Amino acid sequence: MTELAWIDLALTSARPQAMGALLRYFRDLDMAEEAYQEACLRALKTWPDKGPPRDPAAWLIFVGRNSGIDQVRKRARHQPLPPEEVLSDLEDTERDLADRLDGAHYRDDILRLLFVCCHKDLPATQQIALALRIVSGLSVRQIARAFLVSEAAMEQRITRAKAKVGAAGIPFETPDAVARAERLGLVAAMIYLVFNEGYSAGVPDKADTPFCAEAIRLARLLLKLFPAEPEIMGLTALLLLQHSRLAARFDKDGQIVLLEDQDRSLWDRSLIDEALVLIDKAIRHRAPGAFQIQAAIAALHARAKTADETDWLEIDLLYQTLERLQPSPVVRLNRAVAVSKREGPEAALALIEPLADKLNGYFYFHGLRGGLLKQLGRYGEAHEAFDRAIALATSSAEAAHIRQHLDSMQRERTAAEK
Repeated sequence: MTELAWIDLALTSARPQAMGALLRYFRDLDMAEEAYQEACLRALKTWPDKGPPRDPAAWLIFVGRNSGIDQVRKRARHQPLPPEEVLSDLEDTERDLADRLDGAHYRDDILRLLFVCCHKDLPATQQIALALRIVSGLSVRQIARAFLVSEAAMEQRITRAKAKVGAAGIPFETPDAVARAERLGLVAAMIYLVFNEGYSAGVPDKADTPFCAEAIRLARLLLKLFPAEPEIMGLTALLLLQHSRLAARFDKDGQIVLLEDQDRSLWDRSLIDEALVLIDKAIRHRAPGAFQIQAAIAALHARAKTADETDWLEIDLLYQTLERLQPSPVVRLNRAVAVSKREGPEAALALIEPLADKLNGYFYFHGLRGGLLKQLGRYGEAHEAFDRAIALATSSAEAAHIRQHLDSMQRERTAAEK
């Protein structure tokens, strides 16, 4: 590993803890980020000559704090003095500042930092952008390229998100057990959003954006902080299992390859093995949650050596459990795939037809419905469903995949007419 490579790795690994502590200390997102960046610049100057510190995060917090304090003092010179009663306050402010930096456990700092990024007032796109910028340290250019917007537009999006966070007055005290549990759920959902933004990109060269890798890194970090939380185990396992299939999801022409048609030798077994261990540990807690169930479903696919060996009955049962736990038309739609494998297309179609109004603007609804109608020989209706799916496709790969179904259906109709 080159000199700059190990420094970059150390800075990336230490960023969440250092940013979390600096945010608690300065209580201002921009100031914390500026202090961290200044600490990183000093690290690049001193670490190559003096070697890495024993604890990079502590070093960055110390240097960043001092740098931030210097900036505050410089700005204070140009501001009027506070009222006399403030100047005459004899309380030991230095001790109070030390307590603010060192009193809370570092895992609460990181949780707070992640929680800031998934504040309820922020739309999903801003949550993702803020997390990738503040927690992961991706550049605005990287994030903008992934979202297919200009750097200026992304800079504005992140600035607006910071402004909302600042106006929201998020509390900085250490959360109690109830608040921590609520925050963990929000943070887990935000990490899942980050992963999905990369995973559902639908374009081979975009599917391997930093989004998926960063989401997995954040999930592993969260699991390290809360190793006994079964839902965090489930989240991490789910992301690992989904990401393990990356190399098999597209063919050489960039076309989508369905799960049942994928070359399973291309799946990353190391990620799968890591995920299966986490799922087994989570199950032993006997506290099922949505992420655990989704991970268990993905695990059944991963454990099947071939598509024909997939345990569709168990998958159907798991989706039923998930639907009871987290009712959603999308869960019902996913369950319909398992039903079609077990009971045939007619039973699956009956399951999803009531979802037409709720999922009329959802690409996957019309794609699945078209496929089921095609299997039943109802080609006219299938054609309409496929056309609707193409209109709703969010990528060229999705649209091309549906066109393949249309071409296949046309060949079937031609053969049937002969």
